[in-house]
Amino acid sequence: MFDPTKTLAALEHRRAGFSEAEAVTEADLAALDQALAQLGNLSRADLEARLPASRAGARPTAEYDAFPALVASFGQPWQHHRQAREWATEILAGVTTIAADGSQITPSKDLSIPVGVVQVGWFENPHRPDRPYVKNIKVEVLTPAELTDTEAADDASTFPDWRINLRRFTLEAERLIAFMEANAGVEPKPLAFFDGSLVISFAQHMQPHRQKQYSDAVIKLLDTSERTGVPLVGYIDTSYATDLVEMISHATGMQLTGRVSDGAMLRQRQLQWGDRSPVFVCDRNDHLEARFYDRICFTYLQTNAGHPPARFDFPRWIYEAGEHERVIDLVRAECVVGVGYPYPLETADAVAVLTMQDRERFYRLFQRFTEGEGLELRFSRKSVSKRGRR
Repeated sequence: MFDPTKTLAALEHRRAGFSEAEAVTEADLAALDQALAQLGNLSRADLEARLPASRAGARPTAEYDAFPALVASFGQPWQHHRQAREWATEILAGVTTIAADGSQITPSKDLSIPVGVVQVGWFENPHRPDRPYVKNIKVEVLTPAELTDTEAADDASTFPDWRINLRRFTLEAERLIAFMEANAGVEPKPLAFFDGSLVISFAQHMQPHRQKQYSDAVIKLLDTSERTGVPLVGYIDTSYATDLVEMISHATGMQLTGRVSDGAMLRQRQLQWGDRSPVFVCDRNDHLEARFYDRICFTYLQTNAGHPPARFDFPRWIYEAGEHERVIDLVRAECVVGVGYPYPLETADAVAVLTMQDRERFYRLFQRFTEGEGLELRFSRKSVSKRGRR
């Protein structure tokens, strides 16, 4: 049970720790403001000259000289949301957008037979009155042989469900790859939304062969997008990345006490809705074995008043082909429809999600399946007890 009185007392006992963290953040933000004032006097070439040859966090594009204050204004003077929706409708007209998202049921120790489920849902919207939208899912079941980890257990304990997580990741990528392949040469060019970052720093803590499986999936996404000419966006609503902060630290010698995200720093710039940062090339300083980040650009886009800007990554070819402004407008438009969050991603999540009730329904279905196949399935006594009590 949850005891609010004792929990509040525990929070108050730790009050000083929260106050100290807030003070550190405020001091770091003040230091960043001073560092940004220094950067305002530097050209792109001057900034590059101060950065290390690699792992600088981020590298400026030509946009940096146009927006040295790190703010590119959107400048649409809407009076009400209806005007915003009219603009979004015009931008999206005839443009097919797709988003894929996944959900999963991980193997349970309460069952004597290991089993996992990965479900990927997608939402495809042609934005045309003569063509319907598509909502669909793909379901895969992972068997005991696919879930048994026969490798060294050095990081298996840290990532016990790594096979399920990897299969979900690759299925989401495969859905978008199939879409891009099917829409090569289509005009106006479609847009594919990937749920999350294309910069997969989370994989750096895994063994090299597992890192490679994730890297291969992202590289194939980048390759397919460039080959087909279909733009791809990796959208992160709440990003804790520090690529820009690290770049600024390298350029100015600034030392921070804590960890401040790019989003928190840019929030101090007082971006208005639709404003964004200049486009940067990713040069993140992590330990991923496969270094493909120089093929990825990113920008931060203000989509919610009072919140830090969202980040999205996209293949570098889009910027080099001069198509990034159109892609950014498409993202803005879908955020208008989704009231602050891209509508395709919101809908794909609703299609894909597996709830706790779905998990219980799957276990009942699996129990009937095993009975029909003559397999012996046992539930742990703890599991039976919990189900009885709840």
